[in-house]
Parts: sequence; C-alpha cells; structure tokens
Amino acid sequence: MLLLNDDYTPMDFVVEVLSRHFRKTETEAQLIMLAVHHKGQGVAGVYTRDVAETKVAQVTAQARQAGHPLRLVAEPETGE
Repeated sequence: MLLLNDDYTPMDFVVEVLSRHFRKTETEAQLIMLAVHHKGQGVAGVYTRDVAETKVAQVTAQARQAGHPLRLVAEPETGE
C-alpha cells in the first residue's frame, strides 16, 4: 500500500493515519511521512488484497471527513 504526496494534507495527519490504521510507531510513521513528502510516496504496509482495499476505504473516508485530499493506493507486489 502506498501513500501519495499532496500539497495539502498536514504531515501530522499522515503520521496519525500511519499510527492508527497501520500500527506504526511514532518513529516509523515519521520516517514514512518524510518519504512521502520528499519522494512523492511511501510504503504504508503490505497486505492481502481484501485487507488493503478495506484500509484504502477507511483511510480515504477519514481523510475526506477531515477535509484532506490524502491518497492511498493498493498495488500488487511485483510478480503477482
């Protein structure tokens, strides 16, 4: 699952999402958020298709409810 950079979603919201939905520690969440910010995307986690699609829906709903355009995509691993 990849989080994609945008110019509007606050960094602290991204860290919150990573902690809440992906069970990342504060340090892990900060590092992923910085990768998203500097490289355009960051890996939130690797999950089965069903779990990944559920997480996309949950995170997208939370982001929209908070007024943020945060994007998250579920992509198959290379070789699938």
